[in-house]
Amino acid sequence: MLVNHNKVVMLQTTQSLENSYNKTILVIKSCKTKSQLEGASKMVENFKNLYRKVGYPKILSYNLDETLKQQYILTICQL
Repeated sequence: MLVNHNKVVMLQTTQSLENSYNKTILVIKSCKTKSQLEGASKMVENFKNLYRKVGYPKILSYNLDETLKQQYILTICQL
């Protein structure tokens, strides 16, 4: 039986990308203070830097930025 290792690596990368993206979104949405949002912002930058090397859809970057922006607005309004 032949196994194409490229497919296995791609599948693992895709799952890892999806898991990281979902965790980052959850972290952003859980922020209640400005300092927490600053930490989430660093997490978004780390996500972008890590997955830029393997290539990822740019819409994920846009969605992370927009989610962070919306959470920042909600957090500021609650203060």
